[in-house]
Amino acid sequence: MVTLRGDMVYLRALEKEDLNFLYELENNSKVWEISGTVTPYSKDVLQLYLDNAHRDIYDVKQLRLVISNYEHKAIGLIDLFDFDPNHKRAGMGIVIHDELQRNKGVGAEAITLFCNYAFEVLGLRQVYANILEDNSASMHLFQKLGFIPVGVKQDWVRLGNSYKNEILLQKINR
Repeated sequence: MVTLRGDMVYLRALEKEDLNFLYELENNSKVWEISGTVTPYSKDVLQLYLDNAHRDIYDVKQLRLVISNYEHKAIGLIDLFDFDPNHKRAGMGIVIHDELQRNKGVGAEAITLFCNYAFEVLGLRQVYANILEDNSASMHLFQKLGFIPVGVKQDWVRLGNSYKNEILLQKINR
């Protein structure tokens, strides 16, 4: 039986009470590089997003869950995106917003829980992640969990006047 509960964290649906957390996270320019964001989000726009967060993954092709600790504090988000039920694949992204929770195993546990859900409940064959080549912590984390680098997207992300390569990693459920 698949569970979204681990030893350190659990994954849950977005709630209306998450508005301030989303506002803080989505407007943190430090994570814009990995999220592809270039402008801030208003609380009104984020409220509309929350109002529609209940929609089915087969309808909107994505699923975002909150990573919570057992004190019920939201510490991050984990996403499936580009969900393709025909080819049985989706992209995966994660951000641990609470920097004090990084490098403590919560990201690894959240990814493991979400991969189990993707493979066993959604019936996916594979999940993939796109990681900037200089993000050594994320590269190490995903590879430790069985994701394999399969390609390099050259000059994929523009930052000011320079570009960064992005590495494509896959995990195939065989």
